[in-house]
Amino acid sequence: MSSFAMGRYVPYDSFLHRLDPRAKFFCLVALIVAVFLPFPTWSMTFAMEGLIFLLVAVLLWISRMSLHQLWNSLKSLWFMVVFLLVVYILVPPANPSWPAFTLWGYQIYWDSILESAKIFLRLALMIMISLILTATTKPLDLTAALEWYMAPLKLIGFPTHIVAMTITLALRFIPTILEDVDRIMKAQSSRGVDFEHGHIGAKFKAIISLIVPLFVSSFIRSDELANAMECRGYDPKLKRTRYRLLRFSWGDLANALFVSAVLALFIYVSVTSFDAFKAFWGLVLR
Repeated sequence: MSSFAMGRYVPYDSFLHRLDPRAKFFCLVALIVAVFLPFPTWSMTFAMEGLIFLLVAVLLWISRMSLHQLWNSLKSLWFMVVFLLVVYILVPPANPSWPAFTLWGYQIYWDSILESAKIFLRLALMIMISLILTATTKPLDLTAALEWYMAPLKLIGFPTHIVAMTITLALRFIPTILEDVDRIMKAQSSRGVDFEHGHIGAKFKAIISLIVPLFVSSFIRSDELANAMECRGYDPKLKRTRYRLLRFSWGDLANALFVSAVLALFIYVSVTSFDAFKAFWGLVLR
C-alpha cells in the first residue's frame, strides 16, 4: 500500500505538469463525463471506452507515471470485479438475450459478463484520470483551481476556500493513511494477528485491531496539522493573498478545447446512432 499513487504529487517537468490546474481540472471532469456516457450497443461502448483508454494511456506516458504505480492503484478493483460478476450472475439482466454457459444449474449470460466488464473499465478509467490529475498537480495549485471554480458560490456565503482546502487535504492524506495501514498491519502481524486466515469472527477481530489504531493515528495527524497551520497564522476567514498566481495560457485553452471536442464527439455518438456517426465522418472525409 505504500506505493499507492493516488493523491501523491510526482515532481516532473512534463507537459501536463506545466498546464494550468484549472484547465486540468476541467479536462478531468470532461473526460469522466465522456467515460460514463451510455451507448446503444456493446461494441460501440467498448470501442468508445477503448478510445478514451488510448488517450489516457498517452497522458500517463506524458506524465511519466510508471506501470507499477498504476497497477498498485488499480489492483484493489479486482475484488469489486468479482463481486459485481457474482451479483450479475445471481441477478440476471431484465431482458437476457445472449446465453453463455450453465454453472451449477444457473444460466450465465454474456450480458452479465459484459456489464461487469463495462463497469470495471469505467471505474479503472476514472481512477487513471484522477491519478493523472493528482500526480501532475501540486496540492496548493489544486486548492486554487477548486476555489476558482467555486468562486460564484461566494455570493451566497458558501465557504469556498474551506471546502477546497478540505478536499485537497483529503486527497493529500490518502497515501499517508495507506502507509499507516501498511505499518499497523505489519505491527499487528508481528504480534500474532492473522489478517488472511481464520473464520469470520477472527477476521472481524483482526480488522478491529487495525481500525482502532488507524483512527487514533488519523486523529493525531489531524491535530498536529491543525496546530501547525495555526502556528503559521492560517485563518480561512481572513482575506488571503497568493505567492504564485495562476495564469491561463493559449496552450491551456487549446487543451481545454481539444478535450471539449472529444466530449462533444462522445455526446454526439451517444445521442445519435453509429450509422449517423459514420455518415458524419463520410461527409468530413469527402
